Amino acid sequence: MKIQSVLPALCIALTCTCVFAGPEAERETATRPIRFAVLGDRTGGHQPGVHGQVLEEIERMKPDFVVGVGDMIEGYSNDTTAVKAEWREYMGLLEALSMPIYLTPGNHDIWDSTSEDLYRRLAGEPYYSFDVEDLHFIILDNSRWLEAGDFPQEQIDWLARDLAASRGAAATFVVYHGPQWFETVALGEPDQLHPVFSEYGVDAVFNGHYHTYFSGEYDGILYTTVGSSGGYADPGITGLEYHFVWVTVDGGDISIAPIKMGAVLPWDEVAAHTLHWIEDIRANAMQMDKISLGTDTDVFATRVDVSIANMNEDEVLRATLEWEIPGAWRVSPKRLPVEIAASGSHVEHFSVSTDGPLYPVPVLSIDYPYEEDLTVKIEKALPVERAVYAAHAGEVPRIDGKLSEGMWKDPERVLFAPDGSPMTTDSAFFYFAWDETNLYLGAECMESKIDSVVAAAVNQDDAVYGEDCVGYFLQPEVPGGPVYQIYFNPLGTAFDQKISVEDGACSGVDREWNGTYEAATAMEGDRWTIEVRIPLEELDTRGEYEKVWTLNFRRKQRRLQTSADWQVPISYNPNDYGIMVMR
Repeated sequence: MKIQSVLPALCIALTCTCVFAGPEAERETATRPIRFAVLGDRTGGHQPGVHGQVLEEIERMKPDFVVGVGDMIEGYSNDTTAVKAEWREYMGLLEALSMPIYLTPGNHDIWDSTSEDLYRRLAGEPYYSFDVEDLHFIILDNSRWLEAGDFPQEQIDWLARDLAASRGAAATFVVYHGPQWFETVALGEPDQLHPVFSEYGVDAVFNGHYHTYFSGEYDGILYTTVGSSGGYADPGITGLEYHFVWVTVDGGDISIAPIKMGAVLPWDEVAAHTLHWIEDIRANAMQMDKISLGTDTDVFATRVDVSIANMNEDEVLRATLEWEIPGAWRVSPKRLPVEIAASGSHVEHFSVSTDGPLYPVPVLSIDYPYEEDLTVKIEKALPVERAVYAAHAGEVPRIDGKLSEGMWKDPERVLFAPDGSPMTTDSAFFYFAWDETNLYLGAECMESKIDSVVAAAVNQDDAVYGEDCVGYFLQPEVPGGPVYQIYFNPLGTAFDQKISVEDGACSGVDREWNGTYEAATAMEGDRWTIEVRIPLEELDTRGEYEKVWTLNFRRKQRRLQTSADWQVPISYNPNDYGIMVMR
């Protein structure tokens, strides 16, 4: 195996055989077709054994070299020893390859300055270029700049200089992790990189990050986003899951094909415009009203309205709505055929009830046609909306972690495991209170082995979420306001970020946002408690009677490696949240 790098001594320490190729190598004229593999993401919920199997398959096909699109380790840890171990494990996997591999950083590989330093030491430079015979390759780094428009200007300037210096290349390829072009070029919107690519004659671009395969040709440039090569996999609309991409350059021709389990698939397996069409169908073709539960978790003969839209302008929609009904839930009717005129819509009514467990909830599905003889399955879980009440604070509480004031009453104690099954953590109790200028949060987390509590993070935005902690997702201004994600560990240390919301869904995450809190904790016997005051001006809101927020919250218990969640699923999208009412 040959790894592009600048630190051969470290490669030896990682038990790699390293022979370095770089931009200083002299170009040769290609006298034969050149073939290389593009390797997708390994991490982001990596599946053990999958990446190794993909590497073995690439090795059997013997490309001239391999290019990765990033996300090689899980990362996102402040424990440098653990991160180094992850890199050592990954380099061990790469020993299956007998050809050079050129690495690209993803957001799981570099997430802050410390991880960048480790990357440079253990994997190489984050951005660079190299030549293979008369082909020119450029590796860019957008590991921390995944949103459209965020690409660092210094890299764009370096890119232009590098492209200008390599105008004589027979073909030029660019690789970077996050496919910003999907939100810009594919929709006809301005893009930072595309004009530079067009000016200097870039032939093809490869990305990863989305864990699903799609492609598009714009101004003669072939854009390809590689799906998963080991992380969680979105099979897309054709079932293409774990795969890599095979590229052949023969004279002036570039051939690109995704390969799964030894089968060669066409490059345009999923066109970008088709993926946008499917996303539009999934988002808008079936809408379902929420069921408001209040503080109870039983549902008594409640009507649910489901709106079905025929988004095809030319064809009648003929399909069947069908419920998957778990546990003690009852739904009527279970199956319902629908026929809707072109561009029309219709509302269907169902009756639902349960006197058993709330989760898992029933799921409604429809096989929705999007092209001739092709359908996509749309599934919608029955949306439920729980409620908690925040008591008005008659007195300003002393923030000491003891929850001794009278306003700390009627806690929420009914929580669930992340999959909706009964909670597997020790018990937890959550309290909410407010006054005109503050939100007060209280939590009591039972722990039968109190010495097992993990709490080492002491600086704001350390990896609190990996320790024992309580976490909140708060949206004070409904429906379009931002969500504030705030986690506290048993030392009172906070991790926080601000989540932008558009059409009820996350549209961006500001990891640099920091709130100011007064927090105190206590630990005794069989529990730890926390008491927090959040000035409402930090959340750009104010307190008033009957004001309704959306929210979700959880307790994470490190000893049991699980969480207890109030509303399932935990997500950045406020459509998945319950409500808090100020009383």
